[in-house]
Amino acid sequence: MDELFNHLVPLLGKELTEQLIEKSKLLTIEPEVEILRNGQYIKVIPIILSGLVKVVLPVDDKELLLYYIKPNESCVLTLSAGLSELPSSIIAKTELPTQLIAVPVEQLKMLIQDYPVLNRLFYEQYNTRYNELVDTIKHLVFDTLDTRLLDYLREKAKATGSGSVKISHRQVAEELGTSREVISRVIKKLEKSGVVEQHSGIISLR
Repeated sequence: MDELFNHLVPLLGKELTEQLIEKSKLLTIEPEVEILRNGQYIKVIPIILSGLVKVVLPVDDKELLLYYIKPNESCVLTLSAGLSELPSSIIAKTELPTQLIAVPVEQLKMLIQDYPVLNRLFYEQYNTRYNELVDTIKHLVFDTLDTRLLDYLREKAKATGSGSVKISHRQVAEELGTSREVISRVIKKLEKSGVVEQHSGIISLR
């Protein structure tokens, strides 16, 4: 078995991992590639092996960040839509160079019946995403924008394994559901407070 799949074995067992490898397609995808668009009917379910994928909700001309999909994880909204034969309501994009296995929905349905551990994995993912979405709602309702922005930058830096974030003010505004001008003002405020530092399109956390 390829070393790339070894970390799946403790989660799923050797037999199920081998079944997934046999029935799936291994994909290597560059950063900033849209792998799922809004309204698309889903034929395959991704399981991330390495890298990072962000899931956003399109709202008017913005893309509100919902959560990140990390190694050993999948997208529960994609899973739900795929199993229900409904179009996607979200957009998924690679944030880093990413390797994933694309499991055909029909094959996944049979594997879920034969391997209960796969159900457990997805239930755990549902629970994780539910808690993340509740936190997102709390931030939107109760937190000031500077608190939301700082938490957003910290989460993004943590997800990418870096102490800084390479991103434009416009992209931050889209993912937080506000305007670029507002984000620029708040970042300047955080910079004056000594919390962040920005230069050449990179925001560093202190």
